[in-house]
Amino acid sequence: MTTIKNVVLVHGAFVDGSGWQGVYDELATDGFRVRMVQNPTLSLDGDVAATRQVLDALDGPAVLVGHSYGGAVISEAGTHPNVAALVYIAAFAPDKGESVGTLIADPPPGAPVPPILPPRDGFLYLDRDKFHGAFAADLPAQLAAFMADTQVPWGVDALAGVVNEPAWRHRPSWYLVATEDRMIPPPVQRVMAERAGSFVVEAIGSHAVHVSQPAAVADLIRQAAA
Repeated sequence: MTTIKNVVLVHGAFVDGSGWQGVYDELATDGFRVRMVQNPTLSLDGDVAATRQVLDALDGPAVLVGHSYGGAVISEAGTHPNVAALVYIAAFAPDKGESVGTLIADPPPGAPVPPILPPRDGFLYLDRDKFHGAFAADLPAQLAAFMADTQVPWGVDALAGVVNEPAWRHRPSWYLVATEDRMIPPPVQRVMAERAGSFVVEAIGSHAVHVSQPAAVADLIRQAAA
């Protein structure tokens, strides 16, 4: 089999595509053609459209990768004909009729509660003072502070966006569980991965595992590409 050479990376809520730089560097060194989607994160439909625009421009099959809320985006956008495989990185993998909002509505007993502040003008933010511990506990404090202070507002409409036809029912998928995640509980990640029939690996990392462990993330993408 020929290794797929296109990789499209889709970021999640509260951050932008720059968090993929370590993964980009790992894959680009191996000759992969890597593209990053800059989600507006205003609505799921808008983010799916942005992702499909990137996929439209490719010259062949791609591995489509989503982190966190980006998993909902790739679940909807991944039926695109240029998508050959899906990779979920500590990500939501909604089923038909589900949204991120419905998936987080009933957390497991004792699970950490993400420090999402009440909506402001239709947008959500994480509590700056709790960002490091909740989102990026394995990153240096200075980097976590920078990420907290450069948060991208997450639209309430994106949280409520419903997946119509989950791509993981039609494409092979891989899933990296972040075992120290305090945003999406690891047991919830494992349930979604099992439901999707994903090949699963685990890494000792925070929700920002794509930033703290880019080599582990890149390794899983390489597996999907092969």
